[in-house]
Amino acid sequence: MKKITLYILTVLLFSSCENMLDEVPKDFVSRANYYQNETDAQGALNGAYAATGPDFYGITYYLMVELHGDYLNGRGSQAPISIMDQVLNQQNIGRVASNWLTLYRAVNRANAVLNNVPDIVDISDEARSRIMAEAYFLRAMAYFELVRGWGPVPIKTKESTDLSELEAPRMPESDVYDLIIDDLTIAENDLPEDVGAETGKASKWAAKMLLSHVYLTLGDWTQAATKADDVIKSGKYSMVPVATANDFYKIFAAETSSEDIMSIHHSETSTSTIPTYLHRGSAYPYNNSSTGFFAWLPDMNSWIGDSWDTNDLRKQFNFYTEYQDADGNWVSLPSTVPVLMKKFINNADGLSIYSVPIYRFTEAYLFYAEAACQAAGSPSALALERLNMVKRRAYGYDPAVASPVDYPSGMSKEEFIETVLQERAYEFMIERRRWFDLKRTGKVKEAFAAVGKTILDERFLWPIPEDELNNNPAINQADQNPGY
Repeated sequence: MKKITLYILTVLLFSSCENMLDEVPKDFVSRANYYQNETDAQGALNGAYAATGPDFYGITYYLMVELHGDYLNGRGSQAPISIMDQVLNQQNIGRVASNWLTLYRAVNRANAVLNNVPDIVDISDEARSRIMAEAYFLRAMAYFELVRGWGPVPIKTKESTDLSELEAPRMPESDVYDLIIDDLTIAENDLPEDVGAETGKASKWAAKMLLSHVYLTLGDWTQAATKADDVIKSGKYSMVPVATANDFYKIFAAETSSEDIMSIHHSETSTSTIPTYLHRGSAYPYNNSSTGFFAWLPDMNSWIGDSWDTNDLRKQFNFYTEYQDADGNWVSLPSTVPVLMKKFINNADGLSIYSVPIYRFTEAYLFYAEAACQAAGSPSALALERLNMVKRRAYGYDPAVASPVDYPSGMSKEEFIETVLQERAYEFMIERRRWFDLKRTGKVKEAFAAVGKTILDERFLWPIPEDELNNNPAINQADQNPGY
């Protein structure tokens, strides 16, 4: 399997901002003589990609996003994350601070590429354009996470190499989104259409998906629909056929699939850490490891419970109630934790998770359906058809052929949007979507009320880390998000 090589040299080199990034041994490599050729440029880019892994900015970011959803509860030290009528406690404020550092490390590494690669002489124009486009994409992706999580944030477009370069004020969200769109416009134009099996790398279609997501978040419905439509009509992707629940593993436990637009890839020897947080230890066949925190617990009183049709193969795919012990006997989960989630597994029998999706082709259909309906003021026949294609596959039908489970025509705009949002919830469970979907559609309080929870307004944004307030001269405690 082709994967992005992550050079130790570049990981060290482009993590140089002291107190914020890892310190580089000053006698190990000189920046002045590093950027000499295409190999150096590619190494710098590999360092930028490294910041996104191993599980989309790391397990701490992943869990923080997921446990803000309405269908999960945290266990142990993660329990306070899902108690939404309280501000975060100190331990989880620390997790948020770690996520901020990780995202700005990604920004800084992308900036290192963007600031230095233009001056390299020994590189082809084609390679320079591609490497720069990938760096623009990676910077945009990091800022998209930052602005959605923290609101106004410092904009940094120059590489920081020491504390004197940390000064940057919080900028309005509109300015951050302007930068994101500018970066993605360059990326969309200059990225390759085909990256082959290297789906851990950004392509033109990944840029279009991210642009569609950004425009959807901003309410620019026409642009969101257009970018998603471009991906659908590209001919590059198709939905993976599904006849049984376990067929979904062809998406998540394969090195690549026909609907993989961009993913973070793993191998048998370098597995995802997500399964450790979903399962008990030695819960065969879902977790081959003796370690298992089962820290993300499904709330079966929410929409994932009785209201979800059991004929939907995604429901069978996402949950289990029993596992095999060391003797091969099937054992029911204890009454205290009767259901666990199994989309992401660690299985010695060849079904370990290889791909942690960033964007899947299925999402292009749902981006289009939502955006086209919003733009037109009512669902068109094409928007309805693309919504139904996703549902048909979920029930084992051919996505391209009308089925008994199709959503009917005649829905109002509001009914259709609500239906798309619910379909997104079913399709992208444990894929970092639900919390931000609820935020951008203004349905957070309604969704939490439906599961018997209230949410403080302070929980809509995460706290700015104390280290940032102390070390960045352009901001202070007055710039902190409310409640912290």
